[in-house]
Amino acid sequence: MTDLTNKIPLEVSQVTKTLNKGGFEAYIVGGCVRDLIIGREPKDWDVTTNANPEEIQALFVKTFYENDYGTVGVVNEDVIHETLKVVEVTPFRIEGKYTDHRHPDSVKFANKLEDDLKRRDFTMNAIAYDIDKGHLIDPYKGQEDIKDKVIRTVGEAGDRFTEDALRMIRAIRFSTELGFMINKETSDAIEKHAELLTKISIERIRDEFCKIIMSPNPMAGIVMLQRYGILKYIVPELEEGLGIKQNGDHIYEVWEHNLRALNHSADRGWPLDVRIGALLHDVGKPRTRLWNKEKNDYTFYGHDVVGGKMTSKILTRLKFPNDFIDNVSKLVRYHMFFSDIETITLSAVRRIVKNVGPENVWNLMKVRACDRIGMGRPKEQPYRLRKYEAMIEEAMRAPVSVGMLKIDGLKIIEITKTPPGPKIGYILHALLEEVLDDPTLNTAEYLENKALALINLDEKGLKELGDKGKESKEEAEDKEVGEIRKRHGVK
Repeated sequence: MTDLTNKIPLEVSQVTKTLNKGGFEAYIVGGCVRDLIIGREPKDWDVTTNANPEEIQALFVKTFYENDYGTVGVVNEDVIHETLKVVEVTPFRIEGKYTDHRHPDSVKFANKLEDDLKRRDFTMNAIAYDIDKGHLIDPYKGQEDIKDKVIRTVGEAGDRFTEDALRMIRAIRFSTELGFMINKETSDAIEKHAELLTKISIERIRDEFCKIIMSPNPMAGIVMLQRYGILKYIVPELEEGLGIKQNGDHIYEVWEHNLRALNHSADRGWPLDVRIGALLHDVGKPRTRLWNKEKNDYTFYGHDVVGGKMTSKILTRLKFPNDFIDNVSKLVRYHMFFSDIETITLSAVRRIVKNVGPENVWNLMKVRACDRIGMGRPKEQPYRLRKYEAMIEEAMRAPVSVGMLKIDGLKIIEITKTPPGPKIGYILHALLEEVLDDPTLNTAEYLENKALALINLDEKGLKELGDKGKESKEEAEDKEVGEIRKRHGVK
């Protein structure tokens, strides 16, 4: 007998004990039981009981009940762990037909746990655990499937998928998250019923797709989505890369190259925007591929521009937030920023930073690293990529110049009632000298008062102060740039 009791937080066991003391059955159920058996930390905790919502609420101090399925949220206050702030308690239930392939037409509360378990999607999610008795209830042999690393539906796969078509993507998501195989009956049913996904809201599809992308092996997930005929309902543009050979720099077709770039982003644990940027970075290549007789090879001129526009359309269709769409589209649009590092200028690098945004530029470098690994190159960061990183940091550092001052020439002219001329510039550089020594002096009030004092000096004295400020600025710049380049291992 498997005893999981010592792995269950007190906040959860207190909920089931309270229900038991109230005269009701209570079990933890579903994904949390599956994760405990596997040895993973559950992301949330679900309890099922033969009490109805009103009876559940009567037993606890703070609850909420705002749904059609009988689920009561039991609130645990003063807990640190986010997953324990709310424990969801749902009555045993029997579901009616799913005529829209999304939601049950009706939900009835049941008296038996077995009625509740038979409505669930996969055997590994149809296991309940009695904390008080330390006993697992597993009528569909979910423990065996977990041990064998197999994803299998509860009952007929076709029935489960016609009830809720999203379960087909969930099967693939679980496969990529857990490293499990989907059994043949289940995978055959996915292929047969894939078209039912047209009945599902794009938001629900997007959320499952994102979980696949954020899994440890998203490449395997995308391959399964394509193999089972599902990808065309999510990102059909990716399938255009199948069979599309590239030029001599690439050893993989566009399809595999994009997936390998994605997998590298997962290997590095990078965030969703980088992962989707890596997946879509060459999505424009199939539409821009041309045969060049002179080069005797394919060219893909403008694929970055085309890909950026395609990415925006794809993510808009999937109803991602506007900021996310903008950021990822820029990663795709500007991923071809490479040039000769011997001739690239700092101003050109600044333009790259401006195009993608300072907050996004390091993600652009990550996408470029994924692109390189996806080409089959052995190094993620060759010298020229490290050189670019140094130049980007150099371009982004806080400017040590009069432009950083909380005062400008116009303000000095206004408060000192002095006409424009060299004297104003001398004052600015003299003020800079002070701020370089003590950045806390960079306030409008201090600098205005200091400018009023400096205006009484003659131009020669001001020029000396200004020249000293320029020298300090150059020394500070040289030192900072030197440290940046040393840190990146470049000259």
